[in-house]
Amino acid sequence: MKHVKVCGAIVFTKKNDEVLYVIVKSKEGVYGFPKGHTEPNESELQTAVREIKEETNLDVKVINGFRVTCEYEVPDEKDTIKDLVLFLAEYKNQSITFQKEELQDAKLMNFNEAMNSFKYENLKKFLKKADDFIKQQNY
Repeated sequence: MKHVKVCGAIVFTKKNDEVLYVIVKSKEGVYGFPKGHTEPNESELQTAVREIKEETNLDVKVINGFRVTCEYEVPDEKDTIKDLVLFLAEYKNQSITFQKEELQDAKLMNFNEAMNSFKYENLKKFLKKADDFIKQQNY
């Protein structure tokens, strides 16, 4: 079994006191969070920030104290397991410009819209944890 590490973040902003999340849509039509493969000699955090910038053109501030992980099999890559690491990151006063080579779309969604767009339970669980964390920290 081959293990591949991917890192990213649950990225959010606030507009009119509403928390909105950056949700990306892969070329395969699957909704998720900005993420990508680690490069040699790159930390998880460095990977997350770089991938967010590449996929959405956003400069983010990573929020301390939040990190979630899971493992999953890649459906079209037999014998590959991805180790996913997600942080929580915020941006302010920027526009999303998604990477057309890798994504179909990237847009802001409120909590319910994002939950309804996700196919995988892990992503729903992570979004709920992030949303609770944001509320507890009064972001």
